[in-house]
Amino acid sequence: MALITVVSGKRRGRGEDSIYWDEAKSRFVGAVSLGYSPSGARIRKKVSGRIKTEVRDKLRELHAQVDSGVRPRRHYTVGDALDDWLAAGLDGLAPSTVTLYRDTIAKALREELGSVKLASLTAGTVPKALANLALRRSTRTVQIAHNVLVRAIRHAERDDLVGRNVAALVKPPKGQLGGRPSKSLTLEQAVSLMAAARGTRLEAYVVLSLLSGMRTEEARALRWDHVVAWVGGQWVPVSDAGFDHERVAVFVWRAERAGGDTKTPESRGRWRCRVSA
Repeated sequence: MALITVVSGKRRGRGEDSIYWDEAKSRFVGAVSLGYSPSGARIRKKVSGRIKTEVRDKLRELHAQVDSGVRPRRHYTVGDALDDWLAAGLDGLAPSTVTLYRDTIAKALREELGSVKLASLTAGTVPKALANLALRRSTRTVQIAHNVLVRAIRHAERDDLVGRNVAALVKPPKGQLGGRPSKSLTLEQAVSLMAAARGTRLEAYVVLSLLSGMRTEEARALRWDHVVAWVGGQWVPVSDAGFDHERVAVFVWRAERAGGDTKTPESRGRWRCRVSA
């Protein structure tokens, strides 16, 4: 009577990971089933590596992403994250700020990180990119670039495209020491400007801006009844007193910024007074 021996092995369970050798790619491939889409199609993800250990690590990371609800796109780059944030994250900002972010900051970041896959971006990659940027940009520009990168990744994080914001973990470096050249006028230039404005409708605006240090948006909003001079022991409109006076006070009632916002709640609706001796 023949003796028949049956050897039973443990089979891989339904939905468990599988690792196999792909001859065409000359690499190990790992596959995992992640359930089904709303349309009923099976969702299956694959990773590859030179050795099985590498594939197992990638599968473990893939499971961690699934458990945390992250749904990374395979070819989604930092440049794509910047584009999505610029398209949806700039509401309410001043036009000048939008232009700065789009034409200067985002362009510089794309040159350094645009082609990097967002899922592959690390806390070590970001400082190198910012350091390269700091070689040709001011400290302020580098800080803004870092802030924009953090916001763009946070936008992708909100959409479950990345697990964590690695840009928020790093500190931006200092930029070039020289900074941008000063745009302030010299004494000779200021005197020449006042001489050129003498007798024109811009004379009061130019003189007031130079001597008081007012912001241009404040000076442009002034009317003559906002400017008074101290003459004969009382304040009188400067239009009546002329410019031969001892002291001038400028009262600005329009303190609100564009859109009605201010830097602090105390600044809202508050008038300012600047006195020039």
